[in-house]
Amino acid sequence: METKKKKSFFKYLIPGFIFQSVVIGGGYGTGAEIAQYFGVNGLVGGLLGMCVTLVVWSVLCAVTFEFVRIFRTFDYNSLMHKLLGKAGVLYEICYVILLLIVLGVINATAGSMIQSLTGLTPWLGVIILSAGIVLLVMKGTEAIEKALSFWSYVLYAVYLLFMIVVFVKFSGNIGAEFAKAEVTGNWFLNGLQYSFYNLGIVPALLYTVRDAESRKEAVTEGILAGVIGVIPAVLLLLTMACNMSAVVSAETPVTVIFDMLDMKWLYVLFEIVLFGTLIETGTGFIKAVDDRIELTYSKSGKTTPSWMRPVIVVVMVAIGICVSTFGLTGLIAKGYGTACWGFLIVYVVPMLTLGIYKIAKAKKD
Repeated sequence: METKKKKSFFKYLIPGFIFQSVVIGGGYGTGAEIAQYFGVNGLVGGLLGMCVTLVVWSVLCAVTFEFVRIFRTFDYNSLMHKLLGKAGVLYEICYVILLLIVLGVINATAGSMIQSLTGLTPWLGVIILSAGIVLLVMKGTEAIEKALSFWSYVLYAVYLLFMIVVFVKFSGNIGAEFAKAEVTGNWFLNGLQYSFYNLGIVPALLYTVRDAESRKEAVTEGILAGVIGVIPAVLLLLTMACNMSAVVSAETPVTVIFDMLDMKWLYVLFEIVLFGTLIETGTGFIKAVDDRIELTYSKSGKTTPSWMRPVIVVVMVAIGICVSTFGLTGLIAKGYGTACWGFLIVYVVPMLTLGIYKIAKAKKD
């Protein structure tokens, strides 16, 4: 009985772990997204923006997961077709654009990490990243769930260790930053923008909700996904307060923090763990495309060709490498800002209006 309960409780956490793993990617890994969307508003302003992100993520995940549970739409194509009909193709266009941006970001980040750690060519990081993504996608759903869930535990452990060390060494700086109570810029809009473009990936993670058996389970999983997803961002923003102005203006903010710490072993550990999250992010996005194609074959009564998955993953990885040449900062600042409005129009608003209406009309549990 105890084992069954533990397994049942873990079920509630899996969607959040997968969501967190895919969201983190280049932004959490380098601190670039956190700095550009939250750090620019000051410590208190950034935390307020994260509260906005938390609410939006939790509400949208909860509604989406319940929609999926009721209508059994476990891939983004089925979900958007059920939600928007033929107009669902608009979501796919936005998703492909975000996929290209994200693959570019994680490749650029992987190259930057390896060069910083070893002094070797950035292409080594790109090669390791690509090999990891190909291996995980080829292993399939169960292996991906296990790998991403396990790595979330590792990630939290390292983030907490990192935060403790920073707080011990720079508690005075962080306290002074809190005392400023600085709230600059439009923290509310930044929180919305950050949440919207990241919510574009939720319909790509629907396979994690397939075991939800009731409205309570689906909604709880959605709320927890929002909470689990935002915690690492909060921890990272707090560490940035050790020298907010210098950290926010840097292309890779975490490098500035580690230069101040002067603890090479922790920096290496942090980078290794976060490199793993880059692999997870790429895996999550590419798997969604693979699921969409395989389910299309299945619905037409055909068997997916054995060569299809390898071709999908190799082509996607190759495209990501090409996109990465545009640079990390440019991709985040320009690409994400544009993508967020597309997902607001084709996913967020329809799910919170038409989606809730269709849920309400469906049969009760």
